[in-house]
Amino acid sequence: MSVAVPLDRQLTREELAVDPVDAAKLLLGCVLEAGEVRVRLVEVEAYRGGDDPASHCYRGITPRNEVMFGPAGHLYVYFVYGMHFCANVVALTDGVPGAVLLRAGEVIGGLEEARIRRPASRSDAELGKGPARLTSVLGLDRDSNGLDLTDPASPVRLFAGEHVPPERIHAGPRVGVAVAVDVPWRFWIDGSPAVSLYRRGGKAARRQSR
Repeated sequence: MSVAVPLDRQLTREELAVDPVDAAKLLLGCVLEAGEVRVRLVEVEAYRGGDDPASHCYRGITPRNEVMFGPAGHLYVYFVYGMHFCANVVALTDGVPGAVLLRAGEVIGGLEEARIRRPASRSDAELGKGPARLTSVLGLDRDSNGLDLTDPASPVRLFAGEHVPPERIHAGPRVGVAVAVDVPWRFWIDGSPAVSLYRRGGKAARRQSR
């Protein structure tokens, strides 16, 4: 059953034009709406630009990452492993790259449509558990790249959610990155069953997975 959450205010570009670490904390508890499916964000990761070697923007602007250079409030969607799409919310000011990867969310609206999109999920908590699942359940793909989440007319919109108490926000290393593996820029809401499993990146983790 869908959960009634009032969506009375979209986030503004000014609210998102901040350091990605601050934007990541802001996004927890917010609601992303794509068509009839609504997802409450419960896990995110922050990425900066030139000072973050794990970021897609570390080596400068390319046709793939140019959305990350602003303005804030747009979707940055990319294809990974030749299989999945991942979605990010662009942060910082125009021309300064940074974004927040959307790692996991709880489906609170359009549950039947979400189940159709993720028929292999063993429970509703697993529908948006992980960045690829989350993007899939929202129906986001390459055509979603660059959409303005702050525009009332956008097919994908970002709304302010209920306040999350600071004591429920936990932080830890990002998942699966090959460098800057211990930077604690992954944030999640403690107690949410939709938070994904932690998989450490780096050379040691890659050797163990072979």
